[in-house]
Amino acid sequence: MNAPERLPLPAEPDNQALAAFSNSAWNERILPQLKDYVAIPAKSPMFDAEWEQHGLLDKVVRDAAQWVESRKVPGLTLEVIRQPGRTPVIFFEVESTRPAAFGTPPTIVMYGHLDKQPEFSGWRNDLGPWTPKVEDDKLYGRGGADDGYAVYAAVSAIEALKAQGVTHPRIVGLIESCEESGSFDLPVYLDALKERLGDVTLVVCLDSGAGNYDQLWLTTSLRGNVTGTLKVEILTEGIHSGDASGLVPSSFRILRHVLDRLEDSATGRLLPDSFHCQIPTDRVEQVKAAAAILGDEVWKRMPWACGADGGPTLPTTTDPTEALLNRTWRPTLSVTGVDGFPELRNAGNVLRPFSAFKLSLRLPPLVDANAAAANLKTLLEDNAPYNAKVTFQADGRMNNYGATGWNAPSLDPWMENALNAASHAHFGAPLGYIGQGGTIPLMNLLQQGFPRAQMMVCGVLGPKSNAHGPNEFLHLPYAKRLTAAVAQVVAAHP
Repeated sequence: MNAPERLPLPAEPDNQALAAFSNSAWNERILPQLKDYVAIPAKSPMFDAEWEQHGLLDKVVRDAAQWVESRKVPGLTLEVIRQPGRTPVIFFEVESTRPAAFGTPPTIVMYGHLDKQPEFSGWRNDLGPWTPKVEDDKLYGRGGADDGYAVYAAVSAIEALKAQGVTHPRIVGLIESCEESGSFDLPVYLDALKERLGDVTLVVCLDSGAGNYDQLWLTTSLRGNVTGTLKVEILTEGIHSGDASGLVPSSFRILRHVLDRLEDSATGRLLPDSFHCQIPTDRVEQVKAAAAILGDEVWKRMPWACGADGGPTLPTTTDPTEALLNRTWRPTLSVTGVDGFPELRNAGNVLRPFSAFKLSLRLPPLVDANAAAANLKTLLEDNAPYNAKVTFQADGRMNNYGATGWNAPSLDPWMENALNAASHAHFGAPLGYIGQGGTIPLMNLLQQGFPRAQMMVCGVLGPKSNAHGPNEFLHLPYAKRLTAAVAQVVAAHP
């Protein structure tokens, strides 16, 4: 029997030409489109309950779809998929340009999202969430970096390869509009698209961050997240504080007491063991390597209130390794919103009837978020002090009340070599490995559905880019280099 014919190895692209194409694409096509995108307050459903009536998510999805179709990429087909009552998804497919092998051909999935976080306060006087502005090679405004650029960069990376006639595997794009709400609509679409996704062997996700702007950074892990509202009710209406205080317990004091079950207020450590996990040895070693590269910038990059670069204010730790572990592999609690409190100017001498906090519980990558949400509810509600009415309602629906984190699979040799080569070619520095403290629900879902897929999770959210907060920006030089790097890795797919 004759041996099967060997397929040719992928042709290597001209990396200088990739960089030149990326620069041109960003300057001429992507940046103008992103400015229009930033100006649209397309807030995620969690922050805009009437998103369907407002039509802004539909607009940014429609605009992106029209832009992709206008590029007339050979072999690309696109459709916007809408299920009743659910946020829309863009699904595009680009035919493989490589000879067919035996079995199902491999597929690369390119992911991004178009929904945004709300405005937040504290923007610089000459900036605003919906007012795009380019300054010092940065595009300011909500959503450009997180993660509106992704679909445009992904399609431009494909175009860069086609401009050189470099072959590539089958590529599909999956662009959602519910990520900032925990991607609660995404499982429905993944189930509906499962057959059309095919044999996924590589996922390119451009919704992550970078340790600096000097090299390509690969995300090795993501934390999970449970958000929800903790509410303490003690009265049916507010009453004179002089009349009632000392007799009626403060709802805020009860709330603090309840939170003491969850968090050590002196150190910030979460107390229940179920919210922690054993940190894998290889991740600890990668964290040490990243800490050696970044040094004190790990904590000095934060906008400390008491002086620039920290000043007299100190973080929870100044050890770069411990700082990185704290923000990537350890659980944390944040209070991100309050209710039941009047503005300071309207705060009279009244004992308030209730206090409510919006909680954000970040979970280590290996902790199941749905189970954590159930444990959190029991912990906070049971045996309420003073028999007050204490409730915790986790965000989510249909028995899905949290976003589980993700720990990346081991890199295949081709993937590690391709990433390192792309970093050297377009950044002049080796690949960096770093975990992220944020959450991308899709990654865990895809890892479960396609366990042998390689994961290129990268992004433009480097130092001070401040996604979700004021003065969010997209670092344009980094985005251009990242786009070229994506093209190079796609071309290297075996």
